[in-house]
Amino acid sequence: MMLALGRNRQRAMVVGAGALAGAMLFGGAATASAQPPAPKPPNCTPADWAGVRAGVAAATSVYLFTHPPVNDFFATLEGQSREEMQPRVQEYLDVNPQVRVELAGIKQPAVDFLARCR
Repeated sequence: MMLALGRNRQRAMVVGAGALAGAMLFGGAATASAQPPAPKPPNCTPADWAGVRAGVAAATSVYLFTHPPVNDFFATLEGQSREEMQPRVQEYLDVNPQVRVELAGIKQPAVDFLARCR
């Protein structure tokens, strides 16, 4: 009887040690995965985004003032919904690929900001 108690106690210690080791191993993994996300790169604040948007808006304004036909086209879209505008803008840019390239260049800082800061 005494021998059986000794073996049971020994088994309990082995099982307990295994459970403790498993808890330490997997418990640490849960803690490691619960780390806060990496900080965003510098210059990704709302103020930075507002500055980028302001720069893109200013450059777009200059472009439209210096390209009256493009400005006139976009003026015809006033009051239309996005669903109505989208195919007309697409068609206009398909017919005027240089305008597409120039406008894409103007908005590139916003595209770059979003790619870097999201």
